[in-house]
Amino acid sequence: MAKLSELKTLLSSARKEPPKRKAASSRAPDDPVRPGEPRADVDLRDVFADVKPLGSRNRATLVQPRPATSPAQRIADEADALAASKYGAEPSPAQWEAGQELEAEQTFLRKGLAHDLLARLRRGHWTVQGELDLHRLTRDEARDALSDFLFDARNRGWRCVRVIHGKGLSSPNREPVLKGKVRRWLAQRDEVLAYCEAPGHAGGSGAVLVLLKSPGA
Repeated sequence: MAKLSELKTLLSSARKEPPKRKAASSRAPDDPVRPGEPRADVDLRDVFADVKPLGSRNRATLVQPRPATSPAQRIADEADALAASKYGAEPSPAQWEAGQELEAEQTFLRKGLAHDLLARLRRGHWTVQGELDLHRLTRDEARDALSDFLFDARNRGWRCVRVIHGKGLSSPNREPVLKGKVRRWLAQRDEVLAYCEAPGHAGGSGAVLVLLKSPGA
């Protein structure tokens, strides 16, 4: 059995000796690596020597301006609203044309209904759900078309419709032929509660707004 001093000498000598390098593999670079064998080091600079980096010529440089801190659109909208209210650029929905209340058959209100119903009708209290254009129709054609239109409106449950009868600009002597007839026909219909001449932006004297009975009434 070796002495303790001899073991210490052998251990000290082993620590001072440089580590042995592994022998270089004699396998060719193209030989397949066998399982369990270490893979040979690869120099990436040699592998990618022929690779060229992509150019940046086709790349667009987008420069977007920073949004302004001032609400420009809101300021413009408020200025337009102020100008319209100041100078009357848009007529009031309740405005009546001069002489309208004195001309016969301009409005119709069935007995027993509130008198402010016509004003609400003209102001757009009820949304127009359908429209009939009677331009270029004869008297008989217009009467049949109006009857069919009102029947269909009742089946659909519509409350407010607009009937365009024209202003008579293309009629002989430029007189509105259908204007008075259409309004008399409407007054004779049981489903019609009221009608009034449409505002200027909705046809004016060439159209009439009609309020119909509610479904089931």
